[in-house]
Amino acid sequence: MENLAKRKCVPCEGGIPPLPDEKIARFHSEVPDWSVEEESGHKKIAKEFKFKSFKEAVGFTNKVAKIAEEEGHHPDIYIFYNKVRLSLYTHAISGLHDNDFILAAKINQFISR
Repeated sequence: MENLAKRKCVPCEGGIPPLPDEKIARFHSEVPDWSVEEESGHKKIAKEFKFKSFKEAVGFTNKVAKIAEEEGHHPDIYIFYNKVRLSLYTHAISGLHDNDFILAAKINQFISR
């Protein structure tokens, strides 16, 4: 295991290929509750969270935003009343990078507290 939650996101300005399937599978094993999806030819990881109220959903979103700012890597966030969907991929390479799995692991770590 990589222990992704202990790693730090590194800036990715592009110029490198997205992660190969073998590495995606290895990293995904650390965050199996996130789904690997393909959209418009680009792989992403995503997870949906459900809360009791809109206020709780927004509070969660704000905590995710704080983690994302600390890591310098930002998810796409969709709020649907009491549900939050997070989608991670690295825009600069139009696919998955280590940072996506690192941030997912840090979000999971935050949730499990």
